[in-house]
Formats: sequence, C-alpha cells, structure tokens
Amino acid sequence: MSYRVISIGPSETDSLFERHRQLPFYTAKADIYGICVKLYTTDRAISDSWGENFYLMSSNVRSHAKIVCVNDPNEEMRVLYNAGTRTAFLYNFDYYGWIKSIALAIASDILEDTHSVNHVHGAALDVGGIGITFIAPSKTGKTTHSWGILRLNDARLITDDWYFVKNERGPPMAIGSERNCYIDADIGDVWLEYRPLVTSTKFDNKGRGIANIRWVAGYGSVIPMTAIRHVIMFRRDPKEPLIETLEADDAWDYLKRNDLCNPHQMIRDDRKAKIRERFFRKFFGESVVNLINTTDTPDETQRIIRDVVLERR
Repeated sequence: MSYRVISIGPSETDSLFERHRQLPFYTAKADIYGICVKLYTTDRAISDSWGENFYLMSSNVRSHAKIVCVNDPNEEMRVLYNAGTRTAFLYNFDYYGWIKSIALAIASDILEDTHSVNHVHGAALDVGGIGITFIAPSKTGKTTHSWGILRLNDARLITDDWYFVKNERGPPMAIGSERNCYIDADIGDVWLEYRPLVTSTKFDNKGRGIANIRWVAGYGSVIPMTAIRHVIMFRRDPKEPLIETLEADDAWDYLKRNDLCNPHQMIRDDRKAKIRERFFRKFFGESVVNLINTTDTPDETQRIIRDVVLERR
C-alpha cells in the first residue's frame, strides 16, 4: 500500500473545497450499484477512464460521495477522508487504478452501512450457471486466472476486480460493480485470445487501460450477477502444496492474514472489522473453498483451477 488515509472533519472538508474551488475540474458521476460517486479531476485522461470504466449516473441525481483529485507539489501523496460526508481528497494520484478502487471502497462503505450489502475485492465469473470467485493477494494471479477461465465456452464474467454480495436467502449473490475492465497490457502475452483486445486498448503510464471484454468474447460474455458456489484463493509459495480445501474458519484466517486481500479500505475500525468478519465467515461457509498455489506455469495452474471449477476433483 503506497498511500495513507487520514480522517478529517466537516470544517476541514469545507476549507479544502473552498481552497480548490477555482481549479478547472472535469466532473463525472458514476453509478456504483445505485450509489452516485462524483469525480472531480483536472486530468482529462482520468476523467476519460472513469467514463469508460463505470456505468454513468444521470446528472440530475445528487451525489452520495465525492472524490476530488488534486495535484499539488506542496503535498505528499495521501487521501484526506471525511467519513460523514463520504468526501475524499486525493493528492498527487497519477494511477487511475487507485482512484477507481477508492471510489468502489467508498460506495461499499455506504452499502455496507445502510443496505446490508457486503463487498469483495475479487473476480467473479459464471461457468455453466455455477458462480466462481477468485480472492487473492496482489501479484498471485487473480486477474490472470479469472481471464483464463473466461476462455471456457460457457463462462461469463461478472467482474474481474470488485463485486457486491447480497447474502439473504440461498447462496450468496455476486453483483458486478463496473461496466468495463481495467486490464494489464501483458494479458495478451499470457492468453493469446486477448491480443486483439490489447491492440484496441489505450494504455496509461502504468501499462493499464480500460477494455471492453465484449469486443473479443461476445456481447453475452458479461452478465450482472451469479450465485457463488466455489471460492478459489491463491498463494505463491513453493514450500506449500498445490491445492488445499479449506474449512470456513481456515479460509477466514487466511483472508484476515492478508488484509482481506483488499488494500483499499477507507474505514478500518472495530465496528467495520466485525461486519466484515461476520460476512466472510458466512460467505465461506456457504461455498466450497480451495487454496491454490500459483508457483507453477499459468497453463498448469489453469488446469488445476479448471478441475475445481468443472468439479473433476
């Protein structure tokens, strides 16, 4: 994690708005599962990425949350966050991936507090009517292998990064959060099927860009929700076995040790911790959980994952 989140109150929030009021902001509103998050940025590229990434909210809808991106050489890179008004000031952020993740985190806080809707920083897919989710620490293969599974004929994408969960009656329902995906430029090197997508995507200074998977996988390749049956978690450790089946308590312990596999948590108090622990224990208890080691080649790891997804084990 490379940025700090610092809590601020109403007076400081008002002062910061007044201080930055005259900046030539581009503005746009995202519809994140019914939560309206308004972006203010002086960077046209960030504004364009936001518009491609999210479903857009009507300009007539009042915002539930605000993100103000400011470049100031006198400031360190940090987030000043007013949890009461759901307003975040982001100083010197040039990575769109963090900006959109903060938007998702703020929307998730609102949904968690007011609508009993929980969230997961992970990928979710539907394979032949069976919901699969990948939850993993950074750089262990979550994106690589979720896109690998999407190559199956009966696979459809819910999201490759973040989803919401309604856990009421029956299996937990994973609901997508973004319209298009923020992909790595090297995804076409791992899975050749995605090379046409890479060549048609404009990448930023971090080697990532907003892409519409429907261009290569077809219009019906993205659907809004699925019922989760399989949870696949990853680790990368040559000393550990290739695959283990975990009970709910063990899955929770692994997730907790890895900061919920989510560095983008705006509020980390005891109340939130209890809400999230209660949710994940129930979530894992209603799914089959496997922990897979991704130290092997992508093709070999993909074979193991497909055995799990297609229930050949």
